[in-house]
Amino acid sequence: MKTYSPSAFDITRNWHLINAQGQILGRLATQVAIFLTGKHKPTFTSHLDTGDNVVVINSEKIVVTGKKEAQKNYYRHSGYPGGLKQTTLGKLRQDHPDRIIIHAVSGMLPKNKLRDPRLKRLHVVIGDQHPYGQHFKS
Repeated sequence: MKTYSPSAFDITRNWHLINAQGQILGRLATQVAIFLTGKHKPTFTSHLDTGDNVVVINSEKIVVTGKKEAQKNYYRHSGYPGGLKQTTLGKLRQDHPDRIIIHAVSGMLPKNKLRDPRLKRLHVVIGDQHPYGQHFKS
């Protein structure tokens, strides 16, 4: 008996539509990360990018538990002295609610060369209208 190992030509990418309305941020991010890595497929291989495309709608209606709306901080640094910036989850929700989901999913993906191509297949949309309708079968 031989072990099956898929090649890059055997990879087929499906499209998944996820509605974020009323879903908890961490649980949604793990579900999206599984679809992006391809772990839901029987042909999953860790060294190949076998994942699917994911469209997340209603990103502004994501739910967090506890006091995270006011206490959870996002940090970034410009690289210059004194260039540390921080933003709370509530402020980020008002300005760019799609970045909340992208940041959470990015933290759940493996930190290797496949991370950026996987994140390019994540499409987060504000509202329930998206331009990817032709990829879904009715």
